[in-house]
Order: sequence, then C-alpha cells, then structure tokens
Amino acid sequence: MSTRMLRRRVLAGAGALSLALTGGVVGLTGTAQAATKTTAVFENCDAPAPQPDGSGNQNFTVTLPDGAKAGDVVPITIDPGASPLIPGFSVTTVNTSKITLKVGTTTQVVTSPPETVSVVAGQPLDPKAFSGTVRIPDGTEGTAVHVALDLAVTDADLSGSVFTTTCTPAPRPSASLGSVAVEALPKDPITTKVTPNSGKAGTAVAVTGANFPAGAVTCSALLNDVPTGDTGTGTAGADGVANCSLDITGKADKIRIDGAVKPYKDFVFVEDQPGVKNPVDVEVLPGPLAIGPQSGNPAVDFGRVTINGKAQSVVGQFTAMSVQDFRGGSLGWDVTATRTPFLNETTGHSMAKAQLGIQPSCTVTNPDSPSTCSAGAPGALSDTPMKIASQAAGGDELTGGEFAVGGAGMIQLPPFMFADTYRSVVTFSIA
Repeated sequence: MSTRMLRRRVLAGAGALSLALTGGVVGLTGTAQAATKTTAVFENCDAPAPQPDGSGNQNFTVTLPDGAKAGDVVPITIDPGASPLIPGFSVTTVNTSKITLKVGTTTQVVTSPPETVSVVAGQPLDPKAFSGTVRIPDGTEGTAVHVALDLAVTDADLSGSVFTTTCTPAPRPSASLGSVAVEALPKDPITTKVTPNSGKAGTAVAVTGANFPAGAVTCSALLNDVPTGDTGTGTAGADGVANCSLDITGKADKIRIDGAVKPYKDFVFVEDQPGVKNPVDVEVLPGPLAIGPQSGNPAVDFGRVTINGKAQSVVGQFTAMSVQDFRGGSLGWDVTATRTPFLNETTGHSMAKAQLGIQPSCTVTNPDSPSTCSAGAPGALSDTPMKIASQAAGGDELTGGEFAVGGAGMIQLPPFMFADTYRSVVTFSIA
C-alpha cells in the first residue's frame, strides 16, 4: 500500500473529529452583528496534469452572523486566501470555487461566481472573496453550530475545457472556521420546590417554580395525577420565578404549580394511625467521588507515521474511564485533563511542536443515575487543565450516578522530527 493511500485511510478514520488545535473561538455576543475569523487549514491538493499535486496551509477567512434560529438561512462570506498549489505555467482561465462546509452535522456547498484569473507561473492563486448562504440545522437550539471546511474544489475553464483541482483538509473536516450561536427554545414552566414536602392534613405548603409568565398563578395537590381539590394562589415575577401557597386537607402524592410540565414535586401525606408508635431510623452515609481505574489505563496506540516533510495527523481513541459519584447530595463535578510533552526518555528526543487533541465523550452507565453528564468542547491538551466532562450541580435536586468518560484523540505531527518512539502521558482528574 502506498504512503499516500495509507494517509488517506488514516484521515478518513478521523470521521467527524474536528479539534480546535489552533486559534480560539470568536466570542458570540449578539444576534445582529457578524463575526470574522481567519483559520489556517492544512490541505492535500490533487491537481490536473501537467500541474503537480501539492499540499500546505491555506488561510480561510469566514464571516458569519453571531446568532440565528434553528432552520434559518444565514449569509456567509468566504475568502479562501492564497492556495498551497504553485502553478508551473502561465495561463488565463475562468475559475469557479465550490466550498463544501460541515455546518454542524450537515454538509452544505457554497459556490463562487465565475472569476477570470491570470495564472502566473511560480505565484500561488489567491481567489477573490465571495458570499453565499448556509442553513442552520434543525434541533440545534441553545448550541453553537460550528462551520468547518470539508472539501475545496476549483473548476478552471480553459477555452471550454474544464480542469478540476480538489483540496482535502487534513484532518477532514477542518478545525472550526467560525460558529453561530443558535437561540434556545423557550423553557417550559416547572415546579422546582415544595416546602415542606410532607405533612398531615392542615399542613401549609409553599410551592416555587421557574419559567412562568409574569402574573397570577395557581397551585394544586394531586393524587395519582388527579387534582384532589386542594388549591392555592400566588404570583410569578418578571424573572419567571413563581411562588404559591396552599393548605393540604386530604391525601396527596404530588404538588404542582398549574401549567408546569412533569415531573411534579413529590409530597408524602402522613396519616395518623391508632396504637403504639415505634419510630424506625436509618442513617445513609455518603460514598466517594472517584475516577478509575486507579492503576491507570493502557497506552493509546496511534500507530506509525513515516516522515515525508509534511505536517501529518493521526487518530486514536482514549479508553473510557469510570466516574462514580456516590456522595448522595446535590453537588456537581468536573473531569479535567493535562498532558506531558512528547518524549523518549531513553534517547532524549522530544517533539515540542506536536499537538495532542481530544474530542471528549461522557455517557451514563447506570440507568438509575439521577444525573446526566456533559462532554467538554474539543480542543488541544496541554499542561493547563482542560475540561473533559462535567455533571451540573442539582440545586435542590439529588445528583450522582455512574458514568464513562473518554473521547477520540488526534495527534498533529510536525513536518520533521527524530525518527523514534515518543510518549505523552495524559492525566485525567476529577473535582
């Protein structure tokens, strides 16, 4: 198998992994403005004969609106910058650029108008900026939709004959060229707290809620999801926080502020029983917050790479670690990761310019877990802790559970280094 074919297969194995190994994400601070970002993208370009193939960085400057709604068609401006290909001859052509973008999880194409280009031997082409539109995918409410380069195709028309150049980013798709903050859906009204959450007939109960329209509210007691007839009144402020009170006169198992979505808040109705009372107490002790295995995971094998004078990328998969939160409270946690430099301690060789990135993942492994977990944003690992996964604090609600934390990894290697075996140690910590 040729080195070139092997390279393509390795890059294809990266799938949708898009690691922000260089540069930062433009701040998303509004919906009426536009943000411009320039990103260097490494590409392998296949050119038509007799033009030789080539590879290298191309700066893509992309302008996107700061905000939009899911389903919106929004404007985008693309300035491809100077091409990594160096023409071997001079000619005049009419070029059309077809830029395939990864917009979230969707693939979309933005096409330039035809441009008359005077190609000069030895000078890279620098296409003009052009504009088009992309559609914000459905189901992305409350997220930042990233736009990445998936493929760049240039059709050059020379006296009626079309010559096509295809440039593929490595990794494919590229790092984020820009992002759009998608508006969140209106939040459903919920009942958040019942105080007290148990009592006999005659107990006065205070009920709170969130996300209610400002104005008067009512609250109700239920038994098997059927109103018992015990109701109360209250108000919701401009911040959506509702407060209501009612008196319990009979058996109930739930209490809600009317208009709230399920689940409603539990209420334990205590009935007096005749006879001799014998209380039963049990103390539940907190368990640990831990990440394992404590002995560590086996090394991640990223395979072999042959030096070819070009920057290269290889991918691998971090072995999942278990997270156990048995504290029995409402606290959250964060898993962070750091890494050491790539070294061979025996030979003394190092790869100071190599970068190691991760696209984190976090899944619930115990279906009885009261909490979910969130994976961190993809990015480059360093000696500064990077958030890999987290569980949000629960406020008045119980948190905890069992989870698996891991992720896809990618190493970006410099064009030249000592031929050797290198190791970087990634340490995952929880707090």
